Amino acid sequence: MLKKTQGIVLSSIRYKESSIIVKIFTRELGLKAYLVNGVRTQGNKSKIALYQPLTFLDLVVYDKDSTGLQRISEAQLHRPQQLIPFDFTRTGIALFITEVVSKSIYENYQNESLFDFLKKCILDLDSKEVRLGQFPLVFLIENARYLGFAPENAEGFLSESRSQPFSAIELQQAQNYLSDLMTDSFANQTRISKILRQKLLDHLLDFYSQHLDNPGNWKSLMILRQLNI
Repeated sequence: MLKKTQGIVLSSIRYKESSIIVKIFTRELGLKAYLVNGVRTQGNKSKIALYQPLTFLDLVVYDKDSTGLQRISEAQLHRPQQLIPFDFTRTGIALFITEVVSKSIYENYQNESLFDFLKKCILDLDSKEVRLGQFPLVFLIENARYLGFAPENAEGFLSESRSQPFSAIELQQAQNYLSDLMTDSFANQTRISKILRQKLLDHLLDFYSQHLDNPGNWKSLMILRQLNI
């Protein structure tokens, strides 16, 4: 059966000589894996560009009840990205977001509220006004809410974790900053040192690791470190 839906690309891998298998988080159908044939041939470079991480698509797909690979009938850009593909920092953050989401949800998992949040994240990350340094932190806090394991307050984020990398002074600063992020989200204007911000990011990823099944190492964290985030 053909169905229309919106989708956010999470990842893709090569398949045989000219095809790819792409994982797309769709609004109505949940997380699906699609086989896309012939996109790696010389004349189809524009088509493979549709399947870069965090690309937002309008889709017509074949939807089968069985699990496994599905097929895409039509795929079009919902909104071309203006900054993310051409800015190393934004691209790095996009890869971080896709890794976190990929490790947080499973095949056929559907959550329209989470999808709408991710759509907003893409729009914010692609805007000039966003503060990039705090973006991964805000994303982790908000994303945990939609996944259902976020504490009610900043103190909970700090106490419900095995790692405590903060000094006594840093702990209070971290709690105040997290509280501001939880209140103001991406619009927050509070500033802290890069060292403390990085410790908070490590801490929140450890928090995630305790709530996810076998998340493994966070590979994109190294990219963020190289970008001084």
